[in-house]
Amino acid sequence: MIIRKSPSELEKMRSASRLVAEILDEMRGMVEPGISTMDLEVVAEKRVLEAGAKSAFKGYYVPAAGSRFPCVLCTSINEEVVHGIPSKKRVLKEGDIVKIDIGVQMDGYFGDSATTVAVGEVDAQKTRLMEATEKSLALAIEQMVPGNRLFDVCGAVQRHVEGEGFTIVREFVGHGIGAKLHEEPHVPNYVDHKMRNPRLREGMVLAIEPMVAAGCPETHVLADRWTAVTTDGSAAAHFEHTVAITEKGPWVLTTK
Repeated sequence: MIIRKSPSELEKMRSASRLVAEILDEMRGMVEPGISTMDLEVVAEKRVLEAGAKSAFKGYYVPAAGSRFPCVLCTSINEEVVHGIPSKKRVLKEGDIVKIDIGVQMDGYFGDSATTVAVGEVDAQKTRLMEATEKSLALAIEQMVPGNRLFDVCGAVQRHVEGEGFTIVREFVGHGIGAKLHEEPHVPNYVDHKMRNPRLREGMVLAIEPMVAAGCPETHVLADRWTAVTTDGSAAAHFEHTVAITEKGPWVLTTK
């Protein structure tokens, strides 16, 4: 069942999502060669606590991992697609791209967003990859209007990404979001005809998150049982926004 949110619920989600946007903006400003992903984590966790919020990720249990996620941020470098664990040992270097993903809960509701940041100067392929992924997210958001269907959102990502010569990571998808971090529906970044294709209605909120690889889209999970990487070692990018469907059009909640 897809849960539609009331105006008051959307305002609560907006508060959580604004905090996410502010923290991600601070993370972008911190990214530079020589900084560790744990340096980012320390600042992000401090901001969450100062705001009186709760991390959506820290302590989140996934049966396949057999453990709870240990951090506030997911920080995934280069071929790491998602769910990278911050570490003092993971030091950013010139030419890397780092995916930073954060979710928070405030007043009972969640906001979730991710960005990919270049560390210094990056090569042309990584630049194109980031641009194509971010653009695909923007095109998907444009489709989030009442009366459209879920596949309009999914297809917008797929058409743009594949048109730019990149591939969709299929093991991981976007999701509904609200009083729970993960709600119905699943939001793949491609059209999956085995799924339902519900009509979009006012009050629905989706976390849309294209995950795109420069090479082959297949992934495997590292020994930490969390970090997903491309099997061919190609770079990956990830962008995400929490977006509400309103009568006036899409409302991107995860902006400042």
